[in-house]
Amino acid sequence: MRGIEQAVDFLKRNNLVLTTAESATAGLIAAMVADVPGCAEAFDSGFVAYSVAAKKSQLGVNPQTIETFGLTSEEVAREMARGALARSVATIALANTGMAAADDELDGVMCFACAMEVRGHIEVISETIKFEGERNKVRIAAARHALLHLPEYYERLKGSE
Repeated sequence: MRGIEQAVDFLKRNNLVLTTAESATAGLIAAMVADVPGCAEAFDSGFVAYSVAAKKSQLGVNPQTIETFGLTSEEVAREMARGALARSVATIALANTGMAAADDELDGVMCFACAMEVRGHIEVISETIKFEGERNKVRIAAARHALLHLPEYYERLKGSE
């Protein structure tokens, strides 16, 4: 938990307020933040958009993006992050989509995106990571990865200024 507490402290030190847009992690990122006492000043909301319909209606993901790139794609994660940021008062968004368990090459593949306003417009970065292990271990590892890499994502976004 110590690493998650450090992520929340990072948000506070930088006057950032987080929202999450989660598919494969189904709210684990938000729950990990909420487990930290005093997180309220750094946490706004968490969107769990597990189904295709929820990604479209809750976060505004374009059906064409899903059709073109698939649900497990950085492109979908990027749209999820943008959508969460636009639908909250947060200043930074973390998004995740992927396959915690599959019978093909997508097994354990998770796509992450982070979005933030930089000089008046929304910037987004993304990455894809493959995790090993059973389904729920992959989900937990993905949620931890997103939060523990938040400072790195922030620096990359700030570098786009």
